[in-house]
Amino acid sequence: MLNRLIAVILLVTLVGANLSRFIIFAGFEANQKFIAANLCENKSRPWMHCNGHCYLMKKLKQTEDKEKKQERAEQKNRYQEVLPGEKLTLAVRISVFRITYPECLPQNTIQRSFAIFHPPQLV
Repeated sequence: MLNRLIAVILLVTLVGANLSRFIIFAGFEANQKFIAANLCENKSRPWMHCNGHCYLMKKLKQTEDKEKKQERAEQKNRYQEVLPGEKLTLAVRISVFRITYPECLPQNTIQRSFAIFHPPQLV
């Protein structure tokens, strides 16, 4: 029972976060008369027929700005997790190999190549 309650709460939270615009619009539709009468910025200009839409647009813009701000903060956190916090120093050691070749080829070099390079044998 407790697991189901926790699952429902998490589901409502996730859906609410993703549908915040819908929730704002539903709240506006439910309280449109109150918003038009008390919170509308254009109530002194009735010829505009705003009916509280200015308040709705302002709230939607605030929500959008808040979502963008959260997205930027998340990207910044991801970026900082990738980069090291302290100064990173790399020490590179370069090894120098000196290869010496014999002045003349030893005898029977052809015989040695036959021992290494041969066709595959079926067993």
